[in-house]
Amino acid sequence: MKDRIIEMLEAIHPGIDYETTGSLIDDRILDSFDVVSLVGDLMDEFDVEIGADLMVPENFNSVDDIVALIEGLEG
Repeated sequence: MKDRIIEMLEAIHPGIDYETTGSLIDDRILDSFDVVSLVGDLMDEFDVEIGADLMVPENFNSVDDIVALIEGLEG
């Protein structure tokens, strides 16, 4: 799952070390349009529903945060 999420992020912004970056939102690597695009991809890929209430910086600041979000929705 983590590798697939990194692939999705690289499609949005290539050249970022997503493996170690823990401040994708705080450092403005991802903006709101990027998050909306990513959310669509995540919902399609992992067959989960990500509501607007979950689109908060804490859920998208790192790859690990995104993985935790998806795992929580799948469980």
